[in-house]
Amino acid sequence: MPVSVTMPRLGESVTEGTVTRWLKQEGDTVEVDEPLLEVSTDKVDTEIPSPAAGVLTRIVVGEDETAEVGSELATIGDEASGDNGASGGGAAESRQSAPEPTAAAEGTGPEPAQEQSSAPAPSAEGSSSGEGSPVTMPALGESVTEGTVTRWLKQVGDTVEVDEPLLEVSTDKVDTEIPSPFAGTVLEITVAEDETADVGATLAVVGTAGAAAKPAPKPEAKPEPEAKPEPEAKVTEPTPGVSYNEPAAEAESAPDPAKAERAATPSAPASRPATTGGTENAGYVTPLVRKLAGEHGVDLTTVNGTGVGGRIRKQDVLDAAEQARAAKAAPAPAAQPAAPAAKPAARPTPSSKRGTTEKLPRIRTTIAKRMHESLHEMAQLTTVVEVDVTRIAKLRAQTKDAFQQRHGVKLSFLPFFALAAVEALQAYPIVNAQMDLGAGKITYPEAEHLGVAVDTERGLMVPVIHNAGDLNLGGIAKRVADLAERTRTNKISPDELAGATFTLTNTGSRGALFDTPIVPSPQSAMLGTGAVVKRPVVVNDPELGEVVAVRSMIYLALSYDHRLIDGADAARFLGTVKERLEAGNFEAELGR
Repeated sequence: MPVSVTMPRLGESVTEGTVTRWLKQEGDTVEVDEPLLEVSTDKVDTEIPSPAAGVLTRIVVGEDETAEVGSELATIGDEASGDNGASGGGAAESRQSAPEPTAAAEGTGPEPAQEQSSAPAPSAEGSSSGEGSPVTMPALGESVTEGTVTRWLKQVGDTVEVDEPLLEVSTDKVDTEIPSPFAGTVLEITVAEDETADVGATLAVVGTAGAAAKPAPKPEAKPEPEAKPEPEAKVTEPTPGVSYNEPAAEAESAPDPAKAERAATPSAPASRPATTGGTENAGYVTPLVRKLAGEHGVDLTTVNGTGVGGRIRKQDVLDAAEQARAAKAAPAPAAQPAAPAAKPAARPTPSSKRGTTEKLPRIRTTIAKRMHESLHEMAQLTTVVEVDVTRIAKLRAQTKDAFQQRHGVKLSFLPFFALAAVEALQAYPIVNAQMDLGAGKITYPEAEHLGVAVDTERGLMVPVIHNAGDLNLGGIAKRVADLAERTRTNKISPDELAGATFTLTNTGSRGALFDTPIVPSPQSAMLGTGAVVKRPVVVNDPELGEVVAVRSMIYLALSYDHRLIDGADAARFLGTVKERLEAGNFEAELGR
């Protein structure tokens, strides 16, 4: 019977998606969980796998068209040439795992439809030992309701220890590993790679080794070459990754007839990535991986994939890019002592994007709209002050080694600025407040939740130090270092990226003197810290009077919603921060 392919919900706040590319065309044969199309939303670009095996009979939404969540994208029908519904049965059975294909071979008509609608069918086999425990999708954040399995680190029959990483899961906010809550053997995998499951849904079953015979059904299905369900069950047992890399699948199946069958149909998807230049020998790669490789100048044909069946993952591309950068940088230190004069002659490498045109990504479109809305819904104004941080610079130079030994992190200028800002927020809560003009209300948060902008390869992200007012200088330094590291390595949790009441952005980390930050709604203010620069300034010496001296100076720029915060409020806030920093009385915070 025909199966409808619908637009899935790719995040709690996502209501629609745009079809960017169809990987199959009308009339093409498709396997269960084989990538069918690529979809882009305002938060993620991803592939949509086929929910059934058969023939793509109709495409409802064309490329570059937008569809709402739940609307029909395409229809998949039974395979031609007289399968009498066996293909539909194979679709359900390949999802369930191996024992069902024997039932499909009997040619029963109604049974495949029943099996396709009853997902718990695979548990029948896993229950043969009677000692399996389910592994469920955890809640990965307050607003996260579902997650997508991106990679299984263990397969059916593998042994696993308690807290050993079992699989990788991606949500609209974070990618993370799921550890096994039990020790034993993986008896069953119920959610394949690239499939989405709700929080609380069963992902796998872990139990005693008695049920480790689950992979055995693969040879059972092979003696029936005339039944189409057999190769489909092979493709998705237990993950869809096999369909992306045919050699890995063929290596598992000894009988030559089965190989001949697989070469007739499933091998087609493996050649599709050849449309992307330079990836002919790289196997199937996702659009995100292709885009990431282009941005970093990585040739996918030279990358060894660590995914299922040798599939290339995002981390593989990032590792390859890092190795390339390290290889280029390696000769530089040796050349510096010999020819120091050559350093100023270094020129930046021209980008491969020069002279090209590309489609604006949906996520960048969304960011542009939100920045535009934030800038236009507020009356934003920026006030800048100049601060002498010479005392902090000297104190930092004297204590940074002992500080790192005591706290395990480097002592930068940022914790000093963060602590001074939090203390000023406590004195002037209007800067930490939020205004609802429609409701006629001003809300003063009971705590200072400090967002810290972090530059990552995926773009600017803002993890949050919740209750920053409860921390001292050392606590803030450790929290900043920890959040920045986990944000850059994509190990941050969704809850740690939400709830900021005030944001701090260190624009001086790249040498900028100052900028005018755009306040992110619903916050009312944002502080930008420029570069600390030594320059001559006029200072009052108790004995000599006004003299010119070399001092460490910095510009602090406060952008704020002028509808709520007056210029005098902003000046008082910045004045308090300035006085705190110029006094440099942080010895007690540093244990001196």
